[in-house]
Amino acid sequence: MKKLFFALLVLGGIAAAAVWIHQRRSAPPEVPFARVLRQTLTSTLVTNGKVEPVEWMAVHAERDGPVGRLHVRKGQQVRKGDAILDLDTRDTQAELAAAEARIAQARADLYVFDRGGLDVELAEIESGVARARLDQEVARRELESLGRLVEKKAAAAQELTPLRDRIRLAESQVAALERKRAALVPASGRAAVQARLHEAETAAAQARRKIELSVIHAPMDGTIYHLEARPGAWIRVGDPVAEIGRIERLRVVVYVDEPELGRVETGMPVTITWDARPGRQWNGNVDTMPSRIVALGTRQVGEVICLIANEQRELAPGANINAEIRSRVVENALTVPKETLRREAAVTGVFVLEGDRLAWKPVELGASSVTHAQVMNGLADGALVALPTEFTLRSGDPVRAKVQ
Repeated sequence: MKKLFFALLVLGGIAAAAVWIHQRRSAPPEVPFARVLRQTLTSTLVTNGKVEPVEWMAVHAERDGPVGRLHVRKGQQVRKGDAILDLDTRDTQAELAAAEARIAQARADLYVFDRGGLDVELAEIESGVARARLDQEVARRELESLGRLVEKKAAAAQELTPLRDRIRLAESQVAALERKRAALVPASGRAAVQARLHEAETAAAQARRKIELSVIHAPMDGTIYHLEARPGAWIRVGDPVAEIGRIERLRVVVYVDEPELGRVETGMPVTITWDARPGRQWNGNVDTMPSRIVALGTRQVGEVICLIANEQRELAPGANINAEIRSRVVENALTVPKETLRREAAVTGVFVLEGDRLAWKPVELGASSVTHAQVMNGLADGALVALPTEFTLRSGDPVRAKVQ
């Protein structure tokens, strides 16, 4: 008897569970809903972009050489003409010293040519010439005196011969010394010295120019926002050294997808954020619309130029930024969350709760923000629209509403 009672009890429990499962399975699914609201809607276009200075100049090396000293750091403000860096000039200084030594030697050699020879050699020749001419003059006077005696028959004629020989010897000595003087400074030698002087002066000028170009100066007032050079690094002519710009006001290239360009106009406000400075915002306006469409990865975009204020110089040129263009503000707009919008047969609409069932409602959209879209018609204020679910919704399906 007890076994029969226990069996009936088990069978009754199984039956009750089956009824509960059937009812559970046949109950309408629970669907989250949001309410259609009226609010001030700020239509925004969110995209990305890149920062550039409005006015800037690149600084390049004008000679080869190793970097000796940096005078600036990244982010530093400079004035036009300030030194940015010095290249190491030790080798060039040695070249200049050698060239200046050659110049001094060549000028000394030219002085010798202009003087007619070395002072010692000239003095020796002058002394020899003077002695020979003195001896010549003495012999001539003696010859004249002896000649008178010969005329008076007071001396023999053959006594005149030694005196005439002395005069001829003195003349030949003077001629030899004059030839020696001329040989001290040959014309071809002076030309060679002048050529050496010109070569040395040219080398010295080139060395001075290299030393002058070794100091790289700022070409404008601004901020060093990019610094390429490093102490000890070798740089060549034309290599980038730094970039200088005025960054209190920046130019931001904002990439707007082609279908969205119709929402953008010059003068619209734009807000810039940078992931490297969380919580900071920079404000400006759309300045220039794009003149062409370009490829950006898989996107086709127009490059919209915005101008923004950057008084604190915190936003760095070259930064990849987030941009939000506020294209329109609509007061008292009837809005729905964007996630409630669905596409059915190329028609945009929402599922509305009518009683305890879903109803498909096509809608016409107006402005939109990041989270909400304006509904121009098709919905009533306060209506409930279905949010996304894990299962497919169909018009006419019964549901249990969960308003969020």
